[in-house]
Formats: sequence, structure tokens, C-alpha cells
Amino acid sequence: MLRVENLDVFHGDAQALDGVSLDIAEGAIVAIVGANGAGKTSLIRTIGGIHKPARGRILFRSTDIAGWPSHKVCNLGIGQVAEGRQVFPTLSVAENLITGAMLPRARTQRERNLERVYAMFPVLAERRGQAAGTLSGGEQQMLAIGRCLMGMPELVMFDEPSLGLAPAIVQAVLKTVRDLNRDGLTCVLVEQNVAVSLKLASQAYVLENGRITLFGTGAELLGDDRVRQAYLGL
Repeated sequence: MLRVENLDVFHGDAQALDGVSLDIAEGAIVAIVGANGAGKTSLIRTIGGIHKPARGRILFRSTDIAGWPSHKVCNLGIGQVAEGRQVFPTLSVAENLITGAMLPRARTQRERNLERVYAMFPVLAERRGQAAGTLSGGEQQMLAIGRCLMGMPELVMFDEPSLGLAPAIVQAVLKTVRDLNRDGLTCVLVEQNVAVSLKLASQAYVLENGRITLFGTGAELLGDDRVRQAYLGL
């Protein structure tokens, strides 16, 4: 579904990604793990059209989208749930969700998708008139996921969805990712909780200093001594 080939990305003179290649199969959950500063967010943002690569290709259903503006990438069917939620704090829950349906691909299905999101996250329905900035961190994460779904994506990139959330809320958020995948959504998961993300993932990549250093199934990497020592403290 998505193939990244030899991707190089620079921020000024600093190289963030160095020859990164990976494949994401349709219907999969693919985890990308690595330490802070490894290049995970740079990879997500480059796929999403926020950063432009210096070299390499990003093929979505065989179309090279490298360097496309983010609104065109979104309208093609690639969604992103950004790190830190990024909700519009002064807008209501409903207004935040409606912004997600502004893409041409989603406009005609706005009301149906809105009801789908409210059914998935009943607390958002209860608080549809409330300012998003007054929600709890967990509720804001639900809102960020819901807003992304309003755009009718076929692939969603989750960037640190559990960051700053209480353990019980983390489990609920990751269950949502699993449920969406079971419903047919392809998911890319960048997550600080390495053990949980590898258990969820059918395929996983380790990113270190802008390079892919290991890849395999989630179970294979979970059992790899290098991963266990570096990220699990075992």
C-alpha cells in the first residue's frame, strides 16, 4: 500500500533521515520504534507532506507522492494523528470534527462520519458543544483520532498517541487503534511504549539516528536481544 524508498530528509544542515526504506502492507499495523531524536516524527511528517525530502520516493498505491503538499496527501487517503493531539482549543468538539471533513473526498459523507465518530467515542457526543481545550488529555486524543477519521483515510499514521496519558487511558487509545485496524484501516504506529506497540504490530522497524537498523514482525523484534536491551530495559 505504501512504500518508502531511500528517503533522505534534512532540517537545515542536519540530516534527519538517511536512506530510509520500508513497506506497509494494506490492512497491517506497522510499528516504528526508536529513541527520541531517531527521526520517527520526521518520517511521519515527510510521508504526510509536511516536510519535503531531499531524495527518495514515497509510493502510495504506486503513485509517487514525495514532495506533495499535505492537503493533497490527505485527500489521497493518508491521515495523521499528530503528536500532542493538536486540537483547536477554542473551537467546540463538533467544530473540530467538522474541520476533518473539509477534504473533497469526505465532504459528502460528513454527517454519516460524524455519527460514526460519536458512536465510537460517546464522550465526544456528550461534549460536542464544549471547547476542545477544556477536555482531558484522553478526551483530546479521542478528538484528534475522530477528526482524522472524518477525512475518510485508508491509512492513518499515529504519532505517539499515548504520550502524556494515564495508563488506563493508554490502553483505551491503543485498543481503538486495534479496533480500527480490524475494521480494515491500515495503521502506522509510532509509540513510546515499545512493548505494547510491538505486540500490536504485524510488522515493525527500528529507527536509529535516521536509519532503519532492524525490521521484522512485531513478535520477532519483541524477542530480539538488541531491542530488549535498548528499549525494554531487559
